[in-house]
Amino acid sequence: MFLRETRRTNRDGSVVSYLQLAHNERHPVSGNPVAKVIHSFGRADQVDRAALARLVSSISRFLTPEQAVTATTAASGEVEVLDSRRLGAAWTLDRIWERLGVGAAIRRVAAGRRLDGDAVERVVFALVAQRACEPGSKLAATGWVAERVAIQSCPGFTEDAAYAAMDFLLDALGEIAAEVFSSVAHLLNLDLDIVFVDTTSTYWETETADELAELAEDPGDDEVTNPTEAGARTFGHSKDHRADLPQVVIAMAVTRDGVPVRCWTFPGNTADTAIIRTIKDDLGGWGLRRLVWVADRGFASAANRAYLTRGGGHYIHAEKLRHTNTNTNTNTEAAAALARPGRYRTVADNLRVKEVAVAPGGDGDGDDGARTQRFVICHNPEQGERDQQVRTNLVAHLAQLIAGSDGWTARRRDELVGSLKTKPGLRRYLRRTTAGLLRVDQAAIKREAHLDGKWLLRTSDTTLTPDDLAAAYKQLLAVERGWRDFKGALGLRPVFHYREDRIRAHIQLCWLALLLLRVIENATGDTWRNTRRELDRMHLITLATDHGRVAQRSTTTPGQQAVLRALDLPEPPKFFDFTLPEGD
Repeated sequence: MFLRETRRTNRDGSVVSYLQLAHNERHPVSGNPVAKVIHSFGRADQVDRAALARLVSSISRFLTPEQAVTATTAASGEVEVLDSRRLGAAWTLDRIWERLGVGAAIRRVAAGRRLDGDAVERVVFALVAQRACEPGSKLAATGWVAERVAIQSCPGFTEDAAYAAMDFLLDALGEIAAEVFSSVAHLLNLDLDIVFVDTTSTYWETETADELAELAEDPGDDEVTNPTEAGARTFGHSKDHRADLPQVVIAMAVTRDGVPVRCWTFPGNTADTAIIRTIKDDLGGWGLRRLVWVADRGFASAANRAYLTRGGGHYIHAEKLRHTNTNTNTNTEAAAALARPGRYRTVADNLRVKEVAVAPGGDGDGDDGARTQRFVICHNPEQGERDQQVRTNLVAHLAQLIAGSDGWTARRRDELVGSLKTKPGLRRYLRRTTAGLLRVDQAAIKREAHLDGKWLLRTSDTTLTPDDLAAAYKQLLAVERGWRDFKGALGLRPVFHYREDRIRAHIQLCWLALLLLRVIENATGDTWRNTRRELDRMHLITLATDHGRVAQRSTTTPGQQAVLRALDLPEPPKFFDFTLPEGD
């Protein structure tokens, strides 16, 4: 049984087509197959196509899915699936990229340097999208774009093109970062009164630095000069606890919403206290309003405090609780603040605060003078209980280690003390008698108990309440979360680069990826990992028939629709490409 079309030519030469449902029967005499009309649908140009569709649907109910597909494609040739690529995550990142003005900034700067702005921008975006979706080397990025993901107007590129785009990004970073910052701050209405600053480090699995360690001088911090950006791998204080490997130091400034506004790279032996001065100068050129700089205790120094208050700025930073009895003004003031009596005030279920004013040098309360140092002591009772339990466990373990040591030789006791130098948590509670014997330091236990659950903040801003100060400092967790994403979701390490400029460019790609991720997370209220997993279910499928080729996306799921609504984005186009056969 089949649907046939017959034609009739009228006297005026016009041709009219008719559709008929027919089946073949053998002629009783000749035995040849003859079409027998079962039903006539009338003229083809006037046929009820909805009725035909209902008939097809009714017949398909009695067929398997394979039979139904074969039946519908038999006349036009079989449909062949040529390609299937992930679309959702890359498409969403691309839309946010354009909304934030990153693509426009890159194209504008590239055009000013007589480069193909569209081509350069597409390669930079592809490298950024790879960091967010499937971190890997730049060579892996070429295969990822060419084979596994659909990126609009970017069918592929070579490894040389990837490195050229990285070189351009680094060379034009100052211009691009300023334009991106201006656009992002305007579109997201960022609160830029408070800037959070923190650093981390990343290492290489190699035994040698970029220069011989014995010939390299430790720059330290002269509290005057500002370090310049460089991707030189050197030995220094490792925040990954790999001091045996060369590293670089990475600094980042973020808003209270966790949006990274800029990222910097410094040699691995650069001190935190020096880095913050470079950050202030770079951001100061962007015409920001009065800023409050929030930083951890690693950035604290008298020179930095004076530097950050230039131009009406203010700071909030933590002070070291231990070793406050050394002979310096900073530590003396911190010790005086900790020793000052007063009542705590509860500001949350797990946080109490006490405000203290200390005169310069720690002598008196300053009588509200211009140079009075303002401190806020924060106490978390729950953290205090945890600190006490940790200390109890450490002391018990130390007691086991030195049990019976009175009968040891002096050399054996020296070896134990030496082995504890890499374990400051244990070494803190060990003391030696005048005879060289090992004992648990009860005085040290008492001193540490006084610090359980506490942290000490110093600020130059007299308008912020103690509640605001404590809340602002706790928001440094936003930077810590950024570092976790840097090293986790974005695959900062391993770094497949050894040249200083390529290392810095690689880190800037991670910064741009983190910017897109944080904007998406803030809008959706979910992690990028969950959002990407849902969006990656959307594929772009390329189909081919005898009538041509078409690229069509899969139907959006309810989860994908919720993500797009949260980001105020339309659904991607249903069809991306039509290609007719040659000769049509």
